[in-house]
Amino acid sequence: MSSLDFLKPIIHLLPEIKNPERPSSLKEKLMWVAFALGLFFIMSNLTAFGVDTSSTEGLEFLQVITASNIGTLLTTGIGPIVLASIFLQLFNGAGILHFDMQDPEDKKTFFGVQKLLAIILAIFEGFMFVFLGRIDLISDSFFIQIIVVLQIAFGSIILLFLDELISKYGIGSGISLFIAANVSFTVVSGALSLLGFNNPNGVLSILQAGGADAIPNAIFYMTPLYFTIIVFIIVVYAEGMKVELPLSFGMAKGVGGRFPIKFLYVSVLPVILTSALLLNIQFLAAVLPAHAQGDTPNGMDILGSIAWVVNIPKGTNMQGIEEFYPSLQDGFLYLITPTGLSPNPLYTGRSVFEHWALIASSSTPIFNIPELIHLFLYAIIFIILCVIFGKFWVETAGMGAKDVSSQLQSSGFQIPGFRRDPRAIESVVNKYIPTIVILGSAFVGIIAVLADLTGALGTGTGILLTVNILNKFHEQLTSMNAFDLHPGFGKIFGI
Repeated sequence: MSSLDFLKPIIHLLPEIKNPERPSSLKEKLMWVAFALGLFFIMSNLTAFGVDTSSTEGLEFLQVITASNIGTLLTTGIGPIVLASIFLQLFNGAGILHFDMQDPEDKKTFFGVQKLLAIILAIFEGFMFVFLGRIDLISDSFFIQIIVVLQIAFGSIILLFLDELISKYGIGSGISLFIAANVSFTVVSGALSLLGFNNPNGVLSILQAGGADAIPNAIFYMTPLYFTIIVFIIVVYAEGMKVELPLSFGMAKGVGGRFPIKFLYVSVLPVILTSALLLNIQFLAAVLPAHAQGDTPNGMDILGSIAWVVNIPKGTNMQGIEEFYPSLQDGFLYLITPTGLSPNPLYTGRSVFEHWALIASSSTPIFNIPELIHLFLYAIIFIILCVIFGKFWVETAGMGAKDVSSQLQSSGFQIPGFRRDPRAIESVVNKYIPTIVILGSAFVGIIAVLADLTGALGTGTGILLTVNILNKFHEQLTSMNAFDLHPGFGKIFGI
């Protein structure tokens, strides 16, 4: 019996995708996947009625990891679904909630509560985007605001059911599919823009302009694409790294196997949690009392030392009133959060090298701290937080050495050469998991920082997620013998 059984009457009222009455063929699964992807891309490019499309850029990182597109029906994307899942797993792992995932009834209640929480979060995040001014509207009327909130919430709720549809009738998880599709689209469209498609400053324009520097400038302009490929290759290689523990089945001599502990054991969760924390610090700092542009510290300004927030003009609204938005410009919180300067020429119009020359000669506007020190501190804090979150996630998600050894013991496995004692298995597993968690978490942190500082397309987190998702997708297709039944399909994966 779970601690949230009182929600069952509400959960039973929620719509549900029925389980298939027969196993679906591979062709049918692929058709459902194509249908879901088609609907996803339509909603991702359909601007919500009432949104001012001229001011919907920004928050690229958030859009990548939540498969969202700000200003469209998918402004919040899969964010509410992912948050609901993380909240419940953390609360259950920490013992705040009590769900026995081995009990089918508890498991059903868990996923019902998760769906209910995701719907509530979809509406809540819709309100946050509209009423905190994260997107601009064509009118400030309450009616338009509510209409936009409902559209944004509707988009996320549709994704919730598409995820359920893919899980039951398609292949893998809908959430993973949408993230991979969004990152892939970002990388492809970004590469085309760098080349010059729909971009007047692209490589084609540079070459057409001619001059002695045309070819070197064109090569330098493509730097983000080079780093995208480099990061992709490194992540693919790291995905294949693992330690395999030999196992034997205690009830039958000669029967055994191997327990793989992947180098990326905690996947990209540390990066997602770290990025979400730093992003929220930037958001929350913006609600602190702001300074006017040109202000200087007046005596001992403790609050300004922590977070120096400046009101930046963003133009006039439809009533002709000038509007401002708060921006974190200096102080301790600024030093541990990412810089607002993007190295990607698609956003700035300057090459990565020009960006770094600007960074090297810049300092913070109030306390005159060099931007290079800011980036160094940000990178160190980011990697340390990744390690902390990695260790925290492993312990709360039941992936620690003690939990793993207990699962192996209950399944009848033992380590060859050791007696059948849970403590013996734990002592062996404990030699690997804690070390791999630290190294793997630091690694994904370094990759994410490297990608973000070099302007890699799709962001480091997006590339990490996509490679991980495609790898699992490939494993599922392999288990279904899809490549043997359809040899042409294997060419997509280079088989």
